[in-house]
Amino acid sequence: MLALAKDVTKKDYQHPEESKHPALKEYMDYQRKLNHDRILFHSLDHAKEYLQKNIEDKRGEEDKIQAYLKSAFPICSRFADSTTLMLMLRKLINAQNATNNWYRLNDYYCALLYECVEPFIKIYNRLLGENPDKATEYALSDGVEIDFDDWAQMYFQELDFLIGSSTPYPHYIFYRRNKAIEEALEKELKGGKTREEAVDAVKSDFEISDVAIKVLKGDKIGGQDLELFYTSAENPIYEYLYESNSDLGMMDDECLMDQSCFMGSHLFGLSLEEAEKIVGEVEKMARK
Repeated sequence: MLALAKDVTKKDYQHPEESKHPALKEYMDYQRKLNHDRILFHSLDHAKEYLQKNIEDKRGEEDKIQAYLKSAFPICSRFADSTTLMLMLRKLINAQNATNNWYRLNDYYCALLYECVEPFIKIYNRLLGENPDKATEYALSDGVEIDFDDWAQMYFQELDFLIGSSTPYPHYIFYRRNKAIEEALEKELKGGKTREEAVDAVKSDFEISDVAIKVLKGDKIGGQDLELFYTSAENPIYEYLYESNSDLGMMDDECLMDQSCFMGSHLFGLSLEEAEKIVGEVEKMARK
């Protein structure tokens, strides 16, 4: 199974404050309707199927294949060709289908997963309105539309691979970090540095991972970066999410999982401007 920020096999988590906050209860009811492992499988399978179809239909016409890659995988096409992307998709599918191990993703694979899940959720949401019987066959959400912005914020550790790329989603939990990095890069670029030099200049200030640096530079993936790192599914890799008073948390006596769900319920469906206001209010409460 793919090891994301949260356990994709869990869907029945109960927040202890649901009875006190109707909006939180509504949000948690929505979360419990999502089948995350099926979202992952169908998103990856759909991407692989259409990549294979385009490779076969456009065989010998490399310019058309490249045009498809830039359209379907605008980030990933910078660092991988069609053959490499097909290999990566197969690795992700095999990993997700393996129940004995957790497989961690580097930023190359996170970018690919993002570019698979986002368009498939759009397709699924459209099917719910146009062909509900077909949508039901996927069994992704008990008939409710999936909010990709919320999904990405819940299941990605960070979105450093999006730096420099445009997106219609607020992704507010990651927005401030990415915006600060983009501003730092722009300052270095205006000072005369190349993009590669600019990335090197800011990486330590923001503790950007080595693989994310490669993605930002547009380095081609290869060798060790094509491997997925695994650990036994028996290892408790998500225990820290349920520990009270974690050093990573914002509020005392609350576990990270509860804090994440509470924040998600407040940000759900909001624009960037609306999210900015809500987060500002939460931060004021946390400092009291």
